[in-house]
Amino acid sequence: MVVRRKRIELDKGIVGVISDTHGLMRPEALAALKGVELIIHGGDIGKVEVLQVLSAIAPVYAIRGNNDRGPWAKKLPDILDIQANGIKLRVIHNVHELDVDANVSGFRAVISGHSHKPSVVTRDDVLFVNPGSAGPRRFNLPVTIARLTIYRESLDSEIIKLPQ
Repeated sequence: MVVRRKRIELDKGIVGVISDTHGLMRPEALAALKGVELIIHGGDIGKVEVLQVLSAIAPVYAIRGNNDRGPWAKKLPDILDIQANGIKLRVIHNVHELDVDANVSGFRAVISGHSHKPSVVTRDDVLFVNPGSAGPRRFNLPVTIARLTIYRESLDSEIIKLPQ
């Protein structure tokens, strides 16, 4: 398992969170991400072009999902630990594979994907964010992304439902 660590300073503290694009980069998702300082992709990217398009908006940090294959995907970590404005975030595709106690490890948020089900929930003082899927529609689930706001010591997140 490859874990990569990054330290980032943000001016406004606005992070776009996207996952499970599966090769589809919707214009609505791009519009919703405008103005963010950083984009985190929670895996199942689908093709490298998705990352290239996102990087035109803001710097992108991405992890490999269970469906990401090929030479381009092998360069991505399985897990990404980000310290943004002093707040520790863990990015993992499938939250059920989280093998540490996030609170004890000092993580203030865990960002995941995989299920395609958008959610924002706090457990044991840790914010768990799944932006849902911005890729091909699956079952009756909405097409969504998330926005994470890091302000001083506080974290806030919201799910943004994309028009279809």
